[in-house]
Amino acid sequence: MYLHGTSAINGQGHLTIGGCDVTELAKQYGTPLYIVDEALVRQRAREYVEAFKASGLKFQVAYASKAFSVMAMCAIAEQEGLSLDVVSDGELYTALKAGFPAQRIHFHGNNKTPDEILMALDAQIGCFVVDNFDELALLNALAGDKGLKVNVLLRITPGVEAHTHEYISTGQQDSKFGFDVENGAAFRAVREANELPNMELLGVHSHIGSQIFEVDGFEVAASKVAQFSLRVRDELNITFPVINLGGGFGIRYVEGDTPLPVATYVKAITDAIKDNFGAASYPIPEIWVEPGRSIVGDAGTTLYTIGTSKDIPGVRKYISVDGGMTDNPRPALYESKYEAVVANRAAAAAEETVTVAGKCCESGDKLIVDCVLAKPQTGDLLAVLCTGAYNYSMASNYNRIRRPSVVFVKDGLSDLVVKRESLDDVVGNDILPARMKKASAVQ
Repeated sequence: MYLHGTSAINGQGHLTIGGCDVTELAKQYGTPLYIVDEALVRQRAREYVEAFKASGLKFQVAYASKAFSVMAMCAIAEQEGLSLDVVSDGELYTALKAGFPAQRIHFHGNNKTPDEILMALDAQIGCFVVDNFDELALLNALAGDKGLKVNVLLRITPGVEAHTHEYISTGQQDSKFGFDVENGAAFRAVREANELPNMELLGVHSHIGSQIFEVDGFEVAASKVAQFSLRVRDELNITFPVINLGGGFGIRYVEGDTPLPVATYVKAITDAIKDNFGAASYPIPEIWVEPGRSIVGDAGTTLYTIGTSKDIPGVRKYISVDGGMTDNPRPALYESKYEAVVANRAAAAAEETVTVAGKCCESGDKLIVDCVLAKPQTGDLLAVLCTGAYNYSMASNYNRIRRPSVVFVKDGLSDLVVKRESLDDVVGNDILPARMKKASAVQ
């Protein structure tokens, strides 16, 4: 078993995280339970900041809050000197309620509503990442109504797509995001944005993929963004002070995943920027990036209680837990892979292959297929590792299952940062019309 961060096995054979015995956490907070290793989150954030400082370039590291957005996480991002990337009024509101500095907030999204834009304008956030021509016109008009001039980046699609060990350099025009470079939309967007009176064009944004284990894609993207920037300078006399190269840095979920150290990714990006812009006598721009998964992903663990089992001779054995696709939809959506350990017998040898099923009324609700565990028993605690990113943030109330609580652990202490939903929370927004109450009474 590969242990991340501060995870360890104590003398009782129990999994510990942040110096906290997870069996005690289960007693105190119940299961399912999201556990976040605060020290590891802070370590990952500092790795980015320190790597960029070593480059000598101006930079911003913006935590991509879509990976995991709660007020406590926003507070840590602020304390560690990060900026914040939001994509909705909910993420923006969470950041503002946590006291995050608005000037360090960047607002993304391909369909920002007028109300969301107005909320961001009123908060005086630091930057809008504009995704399309409709938004360009709307943002300019709404900013003008308020007598504001706003900072903008234009999201462009430079023709690079990267995932895990592969990247391809091609048109990539079929995307819901951004202005395409190849068909001329990106160049036209720069020209139009520069002419709009209520916008300050900072530069362009590029995001090439997710869970990337190599630097090649980032180097090619930096080259293509530089080529585009040079054309803009030569033909429009516009120089970009900021280039945002997005996120997508990978983490280790299972054996065989081989992410690079943060410093390796950052050095490749900053070297590519220096080489491509420096060779053209272009002022080296400030570099922004947006890591999300790579800051919180391996810091998260979801703790379940094992319930029933079903052994189908010659086929497979199922064990069921008290959560599932409601707290982790990624296996059902993407066939994502995870590792797990029987947390109350973490030192025991893994000897039985089982499939971990959730409790939702869906055949596809399987958290891990063919997982090798210490022989699991009813009442055991199962810890699924590396669930810090896109688990809580994508959780749902399917089957009216309550969403779990979230605790941060550090130095032997645990803090509840999100309460477990109650049954009253589940029906809290329901309204039963009077006529239906009357009909029910008659029946």
